[in-house]
Amino acid sequence: MTTPATFSRYADLPALIGLMEGDEKHNAAAHSTLDVLWVLYDRVLDVSPTTAEDPARDRFLLSKGHGPAAFYAVLAAKGFLDVPTLRGWTSFGSPLGHHPDRVLVPGAEIGSGSLGHGLPLGLGTALGLRAQEVRRADGTEPRVVVLVGDGELDEGSNHEAIAAAARLGADNLTVVVIDNASATHGWPGGVGRRFEVEGWETREVAGRDHDALHDAFARPGSGRPLAVVARVRNGN
Repeated sequence: MTTPATFSRYADLPALIGLMEGDEKHNAAAHSTLDVLWVLYDRVLDVSPTTAEDPARDRFLLSKGHGPAAFYAVLAAKGFLDVPTLRGWTSFGSPLGHHPDRVLVPGAEIGSGSLGHGLPLGLGTALGLRAQEVRRADGTEPRVVVLVGDGELDEGSNHEAIAAAARLGADNLTVVVIDNASATHGWPGGVGRRFEVEGWETREVAGRDHDALHDAFARPGSGRPLAVVARVRNGN
């Protein structure tokens, strides 16, 4: 693992993404996640290259694994990846594929790209940490954050995880939904309502507003799992 040097700011992310050529059809998917990823790694998550194997680290699970260029760029900016590694992404021998691989990508908690898997895995991780009584130095539980797309919520596996999380008291679980109006079926009352009816606390914010995102993640909760709905429109 490495430490960030030249490219370590939010303003550097477009240049880092620019090093990864190809996969144009997923550019919009990548850019829709950029601001959420940056706020999480820069201001919210208690994890770094030096603590990436610490049992008490926060976990980030990228379920929206299609078009991971933004994820790789943020990992590089934060020192999990060497910047030159980005240039050869998706080529033979590169650890960086079109979907992140937990075994190959430093800082990646799961292999993703099969939509609908991340939230069930996140719920299991949150419950597993609780069962093992893992605690940080201050006595609090590590946080598990899962990033999903609104289109993923069409998957039955996500529906089951949404229904189970509050009933199981998984208040160390946060899901952030990138809502770019791409869901096939939608939900009566909107994405947030889908979580609310199952006992989640829901906060809706503009997905490009860093301070609003940070507040949504950092504000004290009510003892329930948290869903942050980040509204993003492709192209802006």
